[in-house]
Amino acid sequence: MGKGKILIADDEEVLRDLLQDILEKEGYQVLTAKDGEEALEIFFETEDIDLILLDVLMPKIDGWKVLTEIRDYSNVPIIMLTALGTSKDEIEGLLAGADDYIAKPFSYEVLLARVNTQFRRNNIEQTEPMEVGSIKIDQLRQKVFVENKFVRLNNKEYHLLIYLVKNKGIVLNRYQIVTTIWGYDYEGSERTVDTHVKMLRAKLGLCGDYIRTVRGQGYCFEIN
Repeated sequence: MGKGKILIADDEEVLRDLLQDILEKEGYQVLTAKDGEEALEIFFETEDIDLILLDVLMPKIDGWKVLTEIRDYSNVPIIMLTALGTSKDEIEGLLAGADDYIAKPFSYEVLLARVNTQFRRNNIEQTEPMEVGSIKIDQLRQKVFVENKFVRLNNKEYHLLIYLVKNKGIVLNRYQIVTTIWGYDYEGSERTVDTHVKMLRAKLGLCGDYIRTVRGQGYCFEIN
């Protein structure tokens, strides 16, 4: 039995085939798409995809549009692959719902570590329901409800909320949050935490105030 099913969407055939070979040797089942249109077709025809490696610059439909369309239906982890290596592009991807962002060229060891981190995080047994204030978390289905209304969170936002809730009353600094949610090999900026906290607060509505900023230290989940 394989470790999980991964969809690779990239128009570079050599890179696509190389990634497929590396991931299959690691024990993953791999599907490939040569453009954004094919990526969407495969995704919606295949119910059990566990992770997507998604190139940004693809023909027919680019990676940003593919990401947006998938996020309307699923919280499947998505790692963006792109030659656009600026912080603006990284933030744009994270705001659109990406879980990670790797700039080309990258080492295959780094990519494999990021993939394995996503699978470890999502394979941890988390089944007990949680209720904090007006927030209810169904860990079995990974769904969040605020005042009994479903709130759609992407994978990173969901795990960030879980981490904050499980450490209720404890101030967590940005390094702790980054290493827990993104992994020790994360090469991006710690300000990614601030971006995700801002997005999470907005989605939680009035319950966003449960996440308190502790100046010069980090964040703390508290219910007044």
